[in-house]
Amino acid sequence: MSQSPLPHSLDDRADRIATPSQTVGPFFHFGITTDQGLGSLAAAAVGERLHLRIRVFDGAGTPLPDSMIEIYQANAAGEYGTESFSGFGRLATDADGACLFETIRPGRAAGADGRRQAAHVNVCLFARGLLRQLCTRVYFAGDPDLETDPVLALVPADRRSTLLATPAEGASGTWEWHLHLQGPAETVFFDL
Repeated sequence: MSQSPLPHSLDDRADRIATPSQTVGPFFHFGITTDQGLGSLAAAAVGERLHLRIRVFDGAGTPLPDSMIEIYQANAAGEYGTESFSGFGRLATDADGACLFETIRPGRAAGADGRRQAAHVNVCLFARGLLRQLCTRVYFAGDPDLETDPVLALVPADRRSTLLATPAEGASGTWEWHLHLQGPAETVFFDL
């Protein structure tokens, strides 16, 4: 029995066109953010405990209540993915566009070139209207290591403040960081 030939060769890419993209809907995180335990990274970890409250805003300054935040960070010794500390967290934002991670202050991790980086948390944002996640970092205001961080040095000086969490007023041990998708306070995002 002979097979009928394909109408076009699999190697012929000249007549192929890209299919349209679709943005992520406001419903995408329902099945993957039900485990609130993914917001508590500090359970068995050694280090300075803290809360990191992240709020997400659109270009008009309106909180995004249906986005999802994933974080990944080093442990207090600057090591990623150890047996006692995975460093991974995931939460959906609430009606105020916020989520609260219970974690530890990360240590100074080494970059690919071996240079130590300032304490930071890697952040991925998934939200409606985005074709793919946005990646950025959050650093801690007042950290003396910010001056020598090789990644932060790539960011124009007048935009670095968009990557800094600040101590929350009246909440000891809580840091607050605002992530803006657009506008004058737009957060710096990295093309990974």
